[in-house]
Amino acid sequence: MKVIGFAGWSGSGKTTLVEQVIGLLEARGLAVSLIKHAHHEFDIDYPGKDSWRHRQAGCREVLVTSARRWAVMHELRGRPELGLDEALAQLSPCDLVLVEGFKRAPIPKIEIYRAAIGKPQIFPDDPYVIAVARDIPVESNLPQFDLNQPETIADFILKTLSLA
Repeated sequence: MKVIGFAGWSGSGKTTLVEQVIGLLEARGLAVSLIKHAHHEFDIDYPGKDSWRHRQAGCREVLVTSARRWAVMHELRGRPELGLDEALAQLSPCDLVLVEGFKRAPIPKIEIYRAAIGKPQIFPDDPYVIAVARDIPVESNLPQFDLNQPETIADFILKTLSLA
């Protein structure tokens, strides 16, 4: 599986851009998966549902399945969170995995930079950033793309990872 990350500060537009790029890559026939790192506690389940009750009772894993989708919830119960390599190993085979978050992972990344956020650029200190998607031009020799041009970013990904 080929892997490319999207790194940027909260509010920079990562999720919106990734969502657009996914649609463009899928339309070109690629099987795309995504790993999103959450910096806070999250839950896809909620109190009162059977699966929630089973987790509360002590299950380490609960798999919920239907005619439309399935999901596995794995309780860490004090064990460390998954690293990126461990998370990648959990995915089914696909053509491309997009990674949102894992800002410091040693994988090729596109930095999402929005000047109005007021946060520093990531690429000067991260040799794995291979391009910048930004709202205003930045001083860099890296390829730069307008945040509002997901087509050019999708093309860059395909070319860079030899998926075209």
